[in-house]
Amino acid sequence: MAESAPRRCCLGWDFSTQQVKVVAVDAEMNVFYEESVHFDRDLPEFGTRGGVHVHKDGLTVTSPVLMWVQALDIILEKMKASGFDFSQVLALSGAGQQHGSIYWQAGAQQALRSLSPDLPLHQQLQACFSISDCPVWMDSSTTAQCRQLEAAVGGAQALSCLTGSRAYERFTGNQIAKIYQQNPKAYSHTERISLVSSFAASLFLGSYSPIDYSDGSGMNLLQIQDKVWSQACLGSCAPHLEEKLGPPVPSCSVVGAISSYYVQRYRFPPGCKVVAFTGDNPASLAGMRLEEGDIAVSLGTSDTLFLWLQEPMPALEGHIFCNPVDPQHYMALLCFKNGSLMREKIRDEFASCSWSEFSKALQSTEMGNGGNLGFYFDVMEITPEIIGRHRFNTENHKVSAFPGDVEVRALIEGQFMAKRIHAEGLGYRVMSKTKILATGGASHNRDILQVLADVFGAPVYVMDTANSACVGSAYRAFHGLAGGTDVPFSEVVKLAPNPRLAATPSPGASQVYEALLPQFAKLEQRILSQAQGPPE
Repeated sequence: MAESAPRRCCLGWDFSTQQVKVVAVDAEMNVFYEESVHFDRDLPEFGTRGGVHVHKDGLTVTSPVLMWVQALDIILEKMKASGFDFSQVLALSGAGQQHGSIYWQAGAQQALRSLSPDLPLHQQLQACFSISDCPVWMDSSTTAQCRQLEAAVGGAQALSCLTGSRAYERFTGNQIAKIYQQNPKAYSHTERISLVSSFAASLFLGSYSPIDYSDGSGMNLLQIQDKVWSQACLGSCAPHLEEKLGPPVPSCSVVGAISSYYVQRYRFPPGCKVVAFTGDNPASLAGMRLEEGDIAVSLGTSDTLFLWLQEPMPALEGHIFCNPVDPQHYMALLCFKNGSLMREKIRDEFASCSWSEFSKALQSTEMGNGGNLGFYFDVMEITPEIIGRHRFNTENHKVSAFPGDVEVRALIEGQFMAKRIHAEGLGYRVMSKTKILATGGASHNRDILQVLADVFGAPVYVMDTANSACVGSAYRAFHGLAGGTDVPFSEVVKLAPNPRLAATPSPGASQVYEALLPQFAKLEQRILSQAQGPPE
C-alpha cells in the first residue's frame, strides 16, 4: 500500500459502540484502505464489554470518553506505521453512535486549541471532561425525564411533531436532564456538550465542532422543521443548555480546517477540511446512496427501515431526522424487533430447518396467500407493541394454525406489509422511481426479496454495506468539499459502485397488495386494541 502512487482521497470515520474504524476513498469512489481499533480487544484497560459498561441497575449504560480518544491515537499510529500518505487527504468526515453525549469541562476548548504534536491526544485531554463515563444509546435509565419532557410540551405526539420522535430514554435531551438532576456540580462545570459525532469532529478540528442537523434530530431537542433548538425542550431539560450545545449546522457544512496538531504529527495537509460529522444511521443512508423515494431494509436480528421522506408525518413510533445529504428533505427510521430470529423459528417449525424448503414454500404459494394473513411476534414488538402469533383466514376469522407452506408465506408477507403500512404512516409514499435496497442476512434469499418487491411494488437491489457508515462519511466529505448544499449528493457519488438488481415486482402484484394492505392494517389495529385484555 505504501509503495503505490499517491491517491487524493477523503477519510470516513466511524466512532461506533464497539470500535473506531476508518476508510480512505479515492476520487473514483473506490475504498482503498481501512483500519480499525476494537475497544474490548485493543484497549482492555478500560474494562468494557461490547464497548460499554453496564451498571448495576441494568439500565444505566456508559462508555469511557478517554477510551474513544485513545482509540483515535492508536488508529492514527497504525495508519502511520503502514505508510499511509496523510498528505493526500483532501477532507474527512465521520459518524458517531447516535444519542451518546460528551461533557467538556470548563477550559477544555483551550486544551484542544493548544495541543502539542509531541504527545498523543489522550495524554493531553485527560482533565478535559466533567463526566468521564458518558451515557450511550443503550442506556434506558431516564424514563422519569422522558415523562417530564413530554409533559412540558403537551404530550408525546406534540413532542414528536416538534422534534421528530416522542421521548426515548436513549435520546440525548433526557440524558442531559438526568445528569443535571443527579450531578448538578458536573453539569455546572461543563462548558460544551457534544454528541459522539461532534465530539469526534472536535478532536480533528482542535476546537468545538457544532452538532449537525441530522444527528441533532436524535436528541428530542431540535425542531426538525425550523432546524433550531426548541426553547420549550431546552427549558425542560436543564438551564443554560443552549449555550452549552452551540448552534446546529447543516450536515454537509465544512466546519473548518484540520488542527495543526495533525499537520505536524501526521503530515496532513494544512488545507484538509473537516466536514460536519453525523450519526451512524444518517451516515449509513449516505453510504447506501439513497435518493428521494428510496427505502433501505436491513434484514437482521431486528429489521430496520431507512426511508427518504419529503413531507414527514411524525408519529408515536419511529424516528424522523433531518436528511444528512439534502437539508430540504428528511429521513425516517423504523425498527422491528421480530426479524431474523422469527424467520428462523418459522423455518425450523414449518420448513424442516431448511432455507431451501422455506424458499419452496414461498414459490408454491400465491401472492396474497389466498387471503390468509399472519402476525408473528415471539418477543414484544415495538412497531407496534404486540406479542404473540395471530392468524386470520380469508373471512378474517382467527385460526390456530395454517398449513406449513401457507405459514411461511404469511410470515414473510406479514413482515413486509407491516413495514409498508408503518412507513406510510410516517409520510412515505412509493414513487415510480423508488428503489428498495436490501441488506442483512435475509437479503441473500431471492425468494424473500421477491415478496419484498411484490409488497412494495418496487425493484429490490442488494449491495455490500458492511462499512456503510464509514463509506458514507467519506462520501459526505467529498460532498462537503464540492460545495455541500449547492451540489446534489448523487452527482458527487455517481462513480460509486452500483447496487445489483435482485428482484422486480411480479405482474399483478400491485392489485393483490393494494387490496390486502387496508385489511392487514385493520387486523393489526384489532390485535392492538385486544392486547389490553388477557393474552390469548
